[in-house]
Amino acid sequence: MNPALLGLITIVLGVGGCIGYFWLSNLLLDTVIFPPRGPNAGRNINRANAIRPWLFLAPALLALGLYLAYPVVATFWLSLNDRVAGGGSEFVGLDNYVQMFGESKFREAILNNMMWLVVVPAASTAFGLIAAQLTDRISWGNIAKSLIFMPMAISFVGASVIWKLIYDARPPGTDQIGVLNALWVAFGGEPQQWLTIPGWNNLLLMIVLIWIQTGFAMVILGAALRGIPEETVEAAIVDGASPWTIFFRIKVPQIMPTIVVVWTTITLVVLKVFDIVLAMTNGQWETQVLANYMYDKLFRSFDWGVGSAAAMIIMLLVSPILIWNVYSANKEMR
Repeated sequence: MNPALLGLITIVLGVGGCIGYFWLSNLLLDTVIFPPRGPNAGRNINRANAIRPWLFLAPALLALGLYLAYPVVATFWLSLNDRVAGGGSEFVGLDNYVQMFGESKFREAILNNMMWLVVVPAASTAFGLIAAQLTDRISWGNIAKSLIFMPMAISFVGASVIWKLIYDARPPGTDQIGVLNALWVAFGGEPQQWLTIPGWNNLLLMIVLIWIQTGFAMVILGAALRGIPEETVEAAIVDGASPWTIFFRIKVPQIMPTIVVVWTTITLVVLKVFDIVLAMTNGQWETQVLANYMYDKLFRSFDWGVGSAAAMIIMLLVSPILIWNVYSANKEMR
């Protein structure tokens, strides 16, 4: 079937199904289950009104239970089991976790993830804040913002391909198509396989995600900067404060909650980073991260027990930040 026609049919059926569900469920509630007539009419109306919000929430709760809660429970159960001959499984308790923590690749992935967590959120937030401040002060600021934000429209795999070309290396004596090696050779160096150099290769992979996330940080922090009352800035100028003092002592403290939200949001992205490492190094040369480790175990080694255990570790790392973000958002709305 033509994809456009299939999409149109999906939209029609989806919207029609939602309208039909809400119409039919309210009809049944008001006319069959709790009819507003007879001696209990008032009580039936109150009961129907108490249940009605759950009718609207039911599809979302069902979807969350089916696509979120059930996979978590199933993954946890798989992490406590191991495959046996014949296609069955055997309960092994925490053996998969013990095996996982004993593997050097897992320890490498944990260490690399910690490095990513330190560098990427800090750099992306800092560059985004600087870009937000500077682009508000130039006449062509909107064009600059569009250029900085543009990488957000590129998939992680697409960005990885672009940067892999930038890091590309050709044999000595030939033209270098990689920008980094072209500059390196122009200054008298020899072409380097940058993505194979331990330590440096992790930093070069991080640059790709920083390049993508800086635009996101700039947009959010730019909106926060524009929300700062002009009176506080004008008062600081009257008192003789320098631009640096105004920025770091007046503006940054007032948008600190937004900075923290941006920081934690990027942290969630970092904890789940997968595409960039897979497309550029495939976890080789000491660049393994948790998501790639999980992928290797699940879909290459078919070790469902250890792979599921790795998935649970990622979920445990992500959950506190998610909970804190939700708590902060609710606190801001009060």
